[in-house]
Amino acid sequence: MVATLLGLLLATVAMVAPWRWLPPPTTAFMIRERLARGSERVTYRWTPLTRISRQLALCVIAAEDQKFPTHHGFDVDAILEAAREERRRPRGASTISQQVAKNLFLWPGRSFVRKGLEAYLTVFIEQLWPKRRILEVYLNVAEFGPGVFGAEAASARAFGKPASRLTLEEAALLAAVLPSPKRMSAAAPSDYVRERAAEIEALARGLGHRHLAGL
Repeated sequence: MVATLLGLLLATVAMVAPWRWLPPPTTAFMIRERLARGSERVTYRWTPLTRISRQLALCVIAAEDQKFPTHHGFDVDAILEAAREERRRPRGASTISQQVAKNLFLWPGRSFVRKGLEAYLTVFIEQLWPKRRILEVYLNVAEFGPGVFGAEAASARAFGKPASRLTLEEAALLAAVLPSPKRMSAAAPSDYVRERAAEIEALARGLGHRHLAGL
């Protein structure tokens, strides 16, 4: 039993640790998309965090996980609040760290099995990677549109510019579509997306770039 548990822990470390330094060549979500749409319909361009606008990093944190710099993988308050509410939320109470675990290794869905695996992998990601790396990977593997993965591909598709040149307004539009990138568009935003983007802009301004200081 002990040997089995040790083997599982070592296997998990071997699966998670390399991506602290190496750009993931693909993810579970990208593989799923390629099988569904064909490889020519999937766009993914790895870009270092230093070449991604800090406006986008700030907007994503504002929209998805405001406690990201300080939590250890899980936002307990958000989990308890989500459990109390009856209505379903597009993103649930998942943190950015949990979303990285899901996007890299797992599949979409809300089953207890997947959520359990997500939590397990999140613990390892938080222990083995610094926060800056978690954010960098998330901004590169998140889906911003049908088959469009990562900030660089999303910025080129929506605005015809590199991710380094995104304005706060453009960054907020990209962050606004994250809950449902196959239905929402940053390039042709609906009234709802525009309203949500305005909310994200206000949240980002409130947080300020000091919120990224330790990352």
